[in-house]
Amino acid sequence: MSGPQPRAGIMDMTAYIGGREQVEGVANPIKLSANENPLGGSPKALAVLKAFAGTELYPDGHATALREALAELNNIKAAQIVCGSGSDEILNLLTQGYLSVGDEAIHTEHGFLVYKLATGAAGGVPVCVAEENLTANVDAILAAVTAKTKLVFLANPNNPTGTMLPQSEIDRLHAGLPDSTILVLDGAYAEYVDPAHYPAGFDMVDKFANVVTTRTFSKAYGLAALRVGWGYCPPAIAEVLNRLRGPFNVNAVGLAVATAAVHDQAHIADSRAHNAQWRDWLTQQLAALDFTIRPSQANFILLEFADPQEAAAAEVFMSRHGIIPRDLVAYGLPKALRLSIGTEAANRQAVAILEKFRNETASETA
Repeated sequence: MSGPQPRAGIMDMTAYIGGREQVEGVANPIKLSANENPLGGSPKALAVLKAFAGTELYPDGHATALREALAELNNIKAAQIVCGSGSDEILNLLTQGYLSVGDEAIHTEHGFLVYKLATGAAGGVPVCVAEENLTANVDAILAAVTAKTKLVFLANPNNPTGTMLPQSEIDRLHAGLPDSTILVLDGAYAEYVDPAHYPAGFDMVDKFANVVTTRTFSKAYGLAALRVGWGYCPPAIAEVLNRLRGPFNVNAVGLAVATAAVHDQAHIADSRAHNAQWRDWLTQQLAALDFTIRPSQANFILLEFADPQEAAAAEVFMSRHGIIPRDLVAYGLPKALRLSIGTEAANRQAVAILEKFRNETASETA
């Protein structure tokens, strides 16, 4: 074979494929496949976006204003915040910084796909640990830890299952890890959980040298298009990530708009309230149609079907009728679909379409 060859293992990786955006033959479908905020971004943030000027200038390579705003909001240390192009970049920087070829990184059975991809891209070995009732199992994770385990990824709440571990279980998980293993607490959906009951992990970062938390502006903040995320790290880990990241890894527009968004927590409260109201409504309505719905702590629900064939048929049916859900074959859940919480109109339309699917399926088998 001639020509440049990639490093061994790269072509064995399955490329990440996001939720569908279009359906052939359907004009302007409602996309409920990517867990985007139906309320959009904060009006204050969007005003900054509209007024932005200075495209000829490089962004602040230290993300100073954004880090200071985040530090003030969360009562944490700005020097230990590392900003990235989405929280995905922080996850990739962690694997680049702490995995040598052959080192292991643990993720749970139905965890975020990027954990496995980032591990493989760094030359590491992804270790998949079984969940219990679609929830991370601390005992199973600890049983999988070896001398080669350098990272443990835990999405909390988890995508795509919506399940969440309490602080007591996170404490137990951390207590069982060696000091050389980093526990990564991925809080992409943190803002959708009642702050009084969310195990944020910031205090663990301040107390221990091997805990990192990550956040994103792509979900509750409604700024997915701008690709801004961040991680809160112990000083030594922050130093490693800052050496690895690009000098201007977050663009100036994203920095300015995200900083304005941090200062509009009323919008986050509105997004959380909208999500809770319509997540509960969707759960009740679909349960009444005999769909199996898992309790969710995030901005989506998981619909379970009798078998993969029924789930696939429902995905096709919904898409043809203008609602795009997320199929979960890549997540090892072929019998399920993930449905993001949308606007009131989108949620009502989704229920109507699923009721129609249920009725037509029943008549075909009668």
